[in-house]
Amino acid sequence: MNEFSPLKNLKHDIPASIVVFLVAMPLCLGIALASGAPLFSGLISGIIGGIIVGSLSGSPLGVSGPAAGLAIIVLNGITDLGGFEIFLTAVVLAGIIQLVMGFLKAGIVAYFFPSSVIHGMLAGIGIIIFLKQIPHAFGYDKDPEGDFGFNQVDGHNTFGELFNMIDFISPGVITISLISLAILILWDMPFIKKIKVTKIIQGPLVAVVVGIILNILFKGSSLEISSSHMVSVPVSEDLSSFLGNFTLPNFSALKNPDVYVMAVVIAIVASLETLLCVEASDKQDTFKRITPTNRELKAQGVGNIIAGLVGGLPVTQVIVRSSANQQSGGRTKASTIIHGFLLLISVVFFPGIMNLIPLGVLAAILLVVGFKLAKPSIFKKMYSQGWGQFIPFIVTILGIVFTDLLIGISMGVAVSIFMILRNNFRIPFKMLNKSTDKDKLIRIVLSEDVTFLNKASIMKTLEQIPNGSSVMIDASNTKFIHFDVLEIIENFKINAAVRDIEVDTKELYQHKDGKPLTHFKIENK
Repeated sequence: MNEFSPLKNLKHDIPASIVVFLVAMPLCLGIALASGAPLFSGLISGIIGGIIVGSLSGSPLGVSGPAAGLAIIVLNGITDLGGFEIFLTAVVLAGIIQLVMGFLKAGIVAYFFPSSVIHGMLAGIGIIIFLKQIPHAFGYDKDPEGDFGFNQVDGHNTFGELFNMIDFISPGVITISLISLAILILWDMPFIKKIKVTKIIQGPLVAVVVGIILNILFKGSSLEISSSHMVSVPVSEDLSSFLGNFTLPNFSALKNPDVYVMAVVIAIVASLETLLCVEASDKQDTFKRITPTNRELKAQGVGNIIAGLVGGLPVTQVIVRSSANQQSGGRTKASTIIHGFLLLISVVFFPGIMNLIPLGVLAAILLVVGFKLAKPSIFKKMYSQGWGQFIPFIVTILGIVFTDLLIGISMGVAVSIFMILRNNFRIPFKMLNKSTDKDKLIRIVLSEDVTFLNKASIMKTLEQIPNGSSVMIDASNTKFIHFDVLEIIENFKINAAVRDIEVDTKELYQHKDGKPLTHFKIENK
């Protein structure tokens, strides 16, 4: 049997799926609330993301569901299009577009995101999760779970909320949050991990059970917790009211051109978020498996088609749940699929029990997830890799924390490109001799590939060659020289006569075809 067969890894995947389920439940509800959509629509997407997308996807650790990054788009889409039913039509069309993108192999885009930016994305989201959960741990829940934007729906921002929450502290919530946090930290201790039962029963599940028990015991005391600090799953009294939670799209809206514009926006943003999360979840994978990105786009497309047809929010792969999956020991996509079934079962059969879970418990779980994503050792590691990695890493984090995910990623990519261009402009050597002694031969050895990106560096180097020198431009190891670079060298040869510089070339005109790369070096002999 394959080492990564779902059946062989159920002992790892089932406990992980429970943790992912506990994390996903409030996020699905919170994102729906922040999106201005029916609460049940978030749960529908969580179920579809787990069962449907999880089954079709090739991602071993990725978990899909409603995404915080799409909340503003959904909110504006529902308002601008004139209703949730019309918006659902755009979601169906977005899914079709994603399906086509998968067949056109657009998933290759994922491989062009720099590693430093992906690491910055993980750390940035970790910091946001940590900061956003502090108010929930203290008993202030006006900003819904799943709102990861800097400017919040309650009128405050991420940092202002930390001061605002002081006026709304709930002793009961803090007590449960601290006890839950203590359980989670204890469960991560090496001596606890050696106990066999702790490998089966995860710390978050213990924290949730303890939280429910304490919530019941606190009733009637000064520590009693109000319903506003609890998970709020819609409760259906019978089958008819349960089915009433599903919404069908209004296909008469296909005549509205704005629906198509919204569909394209959803498809592009959802696909980018998915591909970014695919890269991030693959980097977190202990076994370093690679997710087939085109297959992922197809899976997401099918998921969004179904979500739009039954009243769900747009689906993407999401890093918070994917990270919780990895941190909890998930091995295969079975954990994703099982978490989807757990969501379905809880919504259908046990909504009342779910509503006994204090948000403080879930805040404690997410505090640990956030810390693990942004722990100090990650910053130390990125710093040790040099400024070329560290600066885009930090810029991505700051962009995500102070704006949102996609803007932060864009800032990080822009800085990475700038660093590449800067490195191509900078001379990766020093002029060792500026003597006018003609017996001193300066050799410029071109690299295997010389592209237009090297133009500035080559021009600057040739300008710095002392008058009266002898220069050899050696292209014997070169497979590709861009025409612009040849033109620069030709112009230099013309100018060299005026500067009393003797110029000789070696195999310069024999390598005009090949693939582009970067640098060259200079040697004095």
